[in-house]
Amino acid sequence: MIEIPISKPMFDDAEKAAVTEVIDSGILAQGPKVLEFEKQFTEYIGVNHAVATSSGTTAIHLALLANGITPGDEVITTPFTFIATATPILFCGAKPVFVDIDPKTFNLDPLKIEAAITEKTKAIMPVHLYGQPAAMDHIMEIAEARELVVIEDACQAHGAAYRSKTVGSFGDCGCFSFYPTKNMTTSEGGMVTTNDSELAERLTLLRNHGQSKRYDYNMIGYNFRMTDISAAIGIVQLSKVEKHTEKRIENAKKLTEGLEGIVEVPYIMSDVRHVFHQYTIKQNSRDRLKEALAEAGIGSGIYYPKPLHQFPVFHEYVDEGFSAPVSEEISHEVLSLPVHPGVTEEGIEKIINEIKKFISQ
Repeated sequence: MIEIPISKPMFDDAEKAAVTEVIDSGILAQGPKVLEFEKQFTEYIGVNHAVATSSGTTAIHLALLANGITPGDEVITTPFTFIATATPILFCGAKPVFVDIDPKTFNLDPLKIEAAITEKTKAIMPVHLYGQPAAMDHIMEIAEARELVVIEDACQAHGAAYRSKTVGSFGDCGCFSFYPTKNMTTSEGGMVTTNDSELAERLTLLRNHGQSKRYDYNMIGYNFRMTDISAAIGIVQLSKVEKHTEKRIENAKKLTEGLEGIVEVPYIMSDVRHVFHQYTIKQNSRDRLKEALAEAGIGSGIYYPKPLHQFPVFHEYVDEGFSAPVSEEISHEVLSLPVHPGVTEEGIEKIINEIKKFISQ
């Protein structure tokens, strides 16, 4: 039995009351709670606009569409991520161009981006993996010099910051997920952030059937709306996210203090705020360690067991002979440990002790 799960949504009576209020109001679909949530999220990220969506996947899809990504275009991104980073590129008829990752941060390696740019390249999509910001200064320099769109996949990085600037505020758009395992949740949902008013208008039209007002269709759009029930949960979660984030950071610090020199602990860049969506170690005997932890009642996760370019669904989009050696190697070694706010001091100590026990065998 798993006593310490790898993730755990942090709910209490406040979320329950917020949902009940919406149900009692009779306004269940996109309504005033969505508007309120969007306003609060703009303030949290430090941008001019936020457009709520039905998921992190639809947030990325809308961001690509709103930025004019069309069939034949190429979008540079990382292969070491969840599939929902890359599939929206395919939804647009464009081609994901995978660039390998930095061996320390596991984020897109900016030193390898230039070589992947072609005349078809229209955008760069860095992922702030595990809650650590990508090297946004280098990425933005490349994008500005080459006149490329930047769409940040910040789905794991609510409140993370690079050189005191919050992720989701660097590029043309930032995309967030509110899936139950994320640092804050709406049960399902997403958000696109931007400082561009025209982009915000296109995003708003695209997520709601292209309607500027009811039954006035300005373009072909989608039903990617967030419900007021989800937004009500999001408003409560947003009020707690900083407290929960500080607990994640505290738990991560304790794990590092106990595990440094035992396994390879997470590398944290200087001048960043890593919000520890995942606390990910490297270990050669990763699979056996995962089994040992499970036997001790400790959950863990492998994010990710195989880079995207190795899956058959992407083979037709990957140039023959392509490899991403860092991603391929790391996928056999990474293991994420419980770091969420529900992990107690006793739980942290148990995780440390069980790993030490395994390593000493």
